[in-house]
Amino acid sequence: MELLVATRNSGKLKEIQRLLSDTGISVKGLDECGDLPDVVEDGHTFAANAQKKAATMAHLTGYVTLADDSGLAVDALDGRPGIYSARYAGDGASDADNNRKLLQDMADVAFNHRQAAFHCVLALCTPDGDCQLFDGRLDGMILEQARGDGGFGYDPLFLVPEYGRTLAELPLETKNRISHRGQAFNRLVEYLQKSS
Repeated sequence: MELLVATRNSGKLKEIQRLLSDTGISVKGLDECGDLPDVVEDGHTFAANAQKKAATMAHLTGYVTLADDSGLAVDALDGRPGIYSARYAGDGASDADNNRKLLQDMADVAFNHRQAAFHCVLALCTPDGDCQLFDGRLDGMILEQARGDGGFGYDPLFLVPEYGRTLAELPLETKNRISHRGQAFNRLVEYLQKSS
């Protein structure tokens, strides 16, 4: 089976290739499919955005397509940054910009009220419009300052209580095993193995 991943991010593509390496599925990204339009992520949920990307690209290319949407939801901020996690500090914002804004927005929040969760939804869509969704969630706390130099995004601020470390401090193997994305991919792989 050949699977199109609806991303132009080479790092994400490599991570997905590694996660699916034992399945015998060959994975390719959008850059290998010619000139395709960007899909506007205008859904109000992670699931809506993932499904829109996967369904659109499956229809345009004729390939079974996988897309994901993920982000951080902070209880004290009524679920923000949520679907805007990658652009929380504005379009083109860096990880450092987004982390700075998050810390500013939470400056007056006591530590015992800093609960948050990372969410990931994967959508697997066929060219005829059939879509399956797989999700994952990792609960934690937002620290008052960054710790660790691994990972990306909000990882240095996200404390995983069971480990007493941030995602940026955990070994990659551990992070991949417990992460929201790792959980969603485990569910996807189980589904693919059952249906092949």
